[in-house]
Amino acid sequence: MLKQGLYQKLQQKLTPQQIQLMKLIQLPTIEFEQRLKQEIEENPALEEGKEEPEQDLLDQQDNYEDDAEIIEAPDINVDEYLSDDEIPDYRLRSNNYSADDDEKKVPYAQGESFTQYLKSQLSAFPLDEQRRKIADFLIGSINDNGYLRRDIIEIVDDLAFTHNVMTTEEEVEKVLRLIQELDPPGVGARDLKETLLIQLRRKKTTQARELAIKILEKGFEYFINKKYKKLMAKFEITEAQLKEAIEEITKLNPKPGNAFNSTGSYIEHVIPDFIINVEDDELDVSLNAKNAPELRVSPAYTEMLKGYKENKDKSQKDAVMFIKQKLDSAKWFIDAVNQRRDTLLRTIKAIADYQKEYFLTGDERKIKPMILKDIAEKIDMDISTVSRVANSKYVQTPYGVKLLKDFFSESMKDAQGEEVSTIKIKNILQTVVNQENKRKPLTDEQLAKALKEKGFPIARRTIAKYREQLGIPVARLRKEI
Repeated sequence: MLKQGLYQKLQQKLTPQQIQLMKLIQLPTIEFEQRLKQEIEENPALEEGKEEPEQDLLDQQDNYEDDAEIIEAPDINVDEYLSDDEIPDYRLRSNNYSADDDEKKVPYAQGESFTQYLKSQLSAFPLDEQRRKIADFLIGSINDNGYLRRDIIEIVDDLAFTHNVMTTEEEVEKVLRLIQELDPPGVGARDLKETLLIQLRRKKTTQARELAIKILEKGFEYFINKKYKKLMAKFEITEAQLKEAIEEITKLNPKPGNAFNSTGSYIEHVIPDFIINVEDDELDVSLNAKNAPELRVSPAYTEMLKGYKENKDKSQKDAVMFIKQKLDSAKWFIDAVNQRRDTLLRTIKAIADYQKEYFLTGDERKIKPMILKDIAEKIDMDISTVSRVANSKYVQTPYGVKLLKDFFSESMKDAQGEEVSTIKIKNILQTVVNQENKRKPLTDEQLAKALKEKGFPIARRTIAKYREQLGIPVARLRKEI
């Protein structure tokens, strides 16, 4: 049975202005600068420059809205005269905002790509039409690291079904060997062993390189597992000879595609969002100037509003609503930029104050345990806001440019019961590994024992976790001769 009822319900929803602010806060300096340019291009009522004192946009709009004879809201349908490209992007989004809904943008740059670079070298080879098609297909199948990660039989099938090229595995192998002669050396290999062998064979022959080739061809498993005694026994060589051969191998590039460097490769440029200097044992904290631009509402657009109010011409109603919409958008954006600047400044000042000992000395052992909640409580903001500020932002210090989120760490208790940062423990672990005997590297259990002797009782599984986070391989792979 259907029946009607009246219910009260309390919901929390983000307004378009709040969504816009959250989006701006999480942008690093370069993307924020691009966002500013985009907004200025899309909204003619917004421009760079200082706001003139005599401009009072809010009063003008309030007076305008009070004049009921000029514009009545029910008589206006904005959709009739505003095209989609004039509506700010944030107005087209749902009020229910989630970080998972962020649009993922892939950075790109103009220039010659890795694939184009390889194809340009094919002109030096006298290939018939069929083999050139095979070569183009093979090059297109090579990944950014320079490897061909597909079986030859699969390539033969794809050439037949998608390009109508009937060929054999033997012919594809021949073309692949030609591609493996291209630069950078090692490109077109199907695995690590093959790319290392290609690079070694293209070098001038020496005894050490000949031995290195034998090791890769007949003792690759021993080599990657660093079973040096078995290698010496297998090839009947001395430790000195083995060391020379291994040095030749370690000079090679395991990812030949990474050697390609042109305008076509994307390079991320780090521009600090914050600047911290030390002056007279005090911290001077500031924002990068690009994070605090001077924006204002266009005086020309406010003059248009004044002119319409004086003329009271109802025929210009749609034009006035267009101007009002652009002025509102400009004002909202300026407010969001100002709030972003204030939020960033409050957050970095709180972090600098919390980690003052480190910023004054540069000693990473002085970094205190600090979590997002500590800073959020200090500046009276939500943890998610602090997270947006800390994520992907950099700070310029007297000791180099640091990623802001690296200053956040959990705490652990040492043997004396004092809380220490996990950053400090990781630094000590790295030092212990650097000082170990590389002929007999320490196992995780031995590393745990070494840190316990230094006053940090840590479980072996925790050592393994920190070791992986630091990019330190297991003891077997750290072994040297």
